[in-house]
Amino acid sequence: MAQQEQLTPHDRRMHALMNRTEGEPLYRTAGRRRAVVVAHIALTVAAVAAWLGTVVGESSWAVWVMLGLLLPWCVATGVINGATRGLLELRPRALDERQRGERERVRARAHQAMTWLLLAAVVGTGLAGFSGVDFKALVFQVTFCVFIAQWLMPLWIAGLTARDEPLDEAGDFAAGAAG
Repeated sequence: MAQQEQLTPHDRRMHALMNRTEGEPLYRTAGRRRAVVVAHIALTVAAVAAWLGTVVGESSWAVWVMLGLLLPWCVATGVINGATRGLLELRPRALDERQRGERERVRARAHQAMTWLLLAAVVGTGLAGFSGVDFKALVFQVTFCVFIAQWLMPLWIAGLTARDEPLDEAGDFAAGAAG
């Protein structure tokens, strides 16, 4: 953080929050980070399906499913943010030059992934329309799912591409090191 004097109290609190080490055992290795990202994706898919069940299918049980998924989803989000040291949550002035470059790389990869996901959504929706499924009924569901994926894709990409923490001289992971 080269620009310490320009940080607001909010920036300092968020930086401290994103650099806490209590969750480090959950994201210490690449395999653990990937497992958390996969769990986050699964929780997101289940929550979106439950929400669509309440809106489109009018299933009242789906509300309880959504509420049950909320806490684990929030925990997984926090673990990913901790693993990335708040790469996507902190303001640019709270990041050093290397972190800002990493943020741009993550966003570029997320943009590429979303381009392919959008192509798959267009092709899938088109094929469903040709096969006799009511195209108008799919528009809302597909659009909502793509919106959620577009919102979370940078977080998932950041979690998948985060590097392991460097080891300190004692062989322990360095606390507070950017990764």
